[in-house]
Amino acid sequence: MKKIRKAVFPVGGLGTRFLPATKTLAKEMLPVVDKPLVQYAFEEARDAGIEQFIFIMGRNKNAISNHFDNAYELQTILGEKNKRQELEQTIGWLPEAGNLIFTRQQQPLGLGHAVWCARHLIGDEPFAVLLADDMVLAPQKPCLKQMVEAYAGLKGDGNLVAVQNVSREHTSRYGILATKDEKPQLVSAYDMVEKPKPDNAPSTLAVIGRYILQPDIFDYLDKHEKGAGGEIQLTDAIRAMLPGSPLFGFRFDGIRYDCGSKEGFLEANIAYALERPDLRDAMQDILRKYALAQAA
Repeated sequence: MKKIRKAVFPVGGLGTRFLPATKTLAKEMLPVVDKPLVQYAFEEARDAGIEQFIFIMGRNKNAISNHFDNAYELQTILGEKNKRQELEQTIGWLPEAGNLIFTRQQQPLGLGHAVWCARHLIGDEPFAVLLADDMVLAPQKPCLKQMVEAYAGLKGDGNLVAVQNVSREHTSRYGILATKDEKPQLVSAYDMVEKPKPDNAPSTLAVIGRYILQPDIFDYLDKHEKGAGGEIQLTDAIRAMLPGSPLFGFRFDGIRYDCGSKEGFLEANIAYALERPDLRDAMQDILRKYALAQAA
């Protein structure tokens, strides 16, 4: 079984739900507490053993590539002022040179198209996909690391997607699995439907933004077939691989925050602040203050 060495980060979206902030700022650079979304996703992949990080960019996304580079003027000033903690926060987490790849998705044609743009960089290896605006708070073990370990148990057979149960009225927001065999964490699926109406949803088990995929998926993405929303859907390609390539859903340990929505983004900031020893007490005081004000 081949090791999962490569991860794809589709970061070419327009971020229209966060306008006007995203008029010039990439959505993936929005900060949760003091770290941009894309850095959380990168660190999760790194901690799962990923060695090569492939970012699928769009126009006006240069802030992302700049974030993963040295900022010499800032670093010089921090060094001169002996601000070691701030300097570590600036460059201490950067990967080795040559481990980052940035390529351009000229048109936002859907998640499937974004992943397809990485085809020549992936080659014939299984690989991970992480959506930066899907954050998973998992203090014990990062979500992707959990998935890599579960994938090893499958002996490299099939595709693995992270899943969670959602309310039935929200099934139209997700890819939904139709399951045939369920264990506490690992679910075997015979079908997956992209954004079904609640009455037509085969279950309430929704796919979130973490995938481990076989390279054969590019054979299906090559067809550029459009699905829901007139976009090239990754879900459709995974579905087309059935039954030849099995599909498994993985129930991860952790709490997922949809930072593609304003509500989810705000909740993530609160949750991640409460996880920080340096911010927990202050955040609890703030929450109490506003709770009391609302109750008055």
